[in-house]
Amino acid sequence: MTGMHYLDARGPDGIRIYAIGDVHGHLELLTEMHARIAAEIMRDRPEDWRIVHLGDLVDRGPDSRGVIEYLMAATARDSRNIVLTGNHDVGFLDFLAAPDPDGLFVRHGGSETAWSYGVVLRTNDAGGLRASHSELARAVPDSHRQFLRALPYSVSFGDFFFCHAGIRPGVALDEQDPQDLIWIRKEFLNYPGLHPKVVVHGHTPQAEPEVLANRVNVDTGVFYSGALTALAIDGTEKRLISVQIPWLSGQR
Repeated sequence: MTGMHYLDARGPDGIRIYAIGDVHGHLELLTEMHARIAAEIMRDRPEDWRIVHLGDLVDRGPDSRGVIEYLMAATARDSRNIVLTGNHDVGFLDFLAAPDPDGLFVRHGGSETAWSYGVVLRTNDAGGLRASHSELARAVPDSHRQFLRALPYSVSFGDFFFCHAGIRPGVALDEQDPQDLIWIRKEFLNYPGLHPKVVVHGHTPQAEPEVLANRVNVDTGVFYSGALTALAIDGTEKRLISVQIPWLSGQR
């Protein structure tokens, strides 16, 4: 069997990588994770570093607006902060373009995102939805939309490939469908073989991070567990980092 096994995989020489799972509007945990990473970098003085955010910045949590603003500032300050897109981020843009009452945004946590912009999302009738959509469209700064639209779907370092949801097995990494990169589950999660690189992803929340031969899932369901998880990669060393607010919980 060809492909890259997690135990053999290594990061690029001289660059420490941190990959942070789905944030879902939990700014407090994101800033805590960044503080933890900054302390490690200050202590260990790696030659270089990257922080990769695996998408789903918005929805379900209390401060999606704050998360976007925080990461806009982080990427502007240092391009070694990398932010990928997730299906919820695309869903937010889709809703701003057209208020679908049955779309991802309305059905899965968009009310919390709207509220972070000071808008009550009204979904009980078509008129309320149209009116609250117009309010939200006015409230979301163009800079936020431009930031979300520009987010890449994947990035690769060393023997690791980073994306939000996963890849379609058997398709070259540089030929992956963007929809698969932010949506795929069953075909990817159940695939037993190795991939050209170890895939580091989120999208499918688990009670504990999953470390398998062919993939690492760092989505620990922050919106209900209060735990935000990251994978740190430094050469052949791989380890997990978690920050948690025990009383923090959300809704599925």
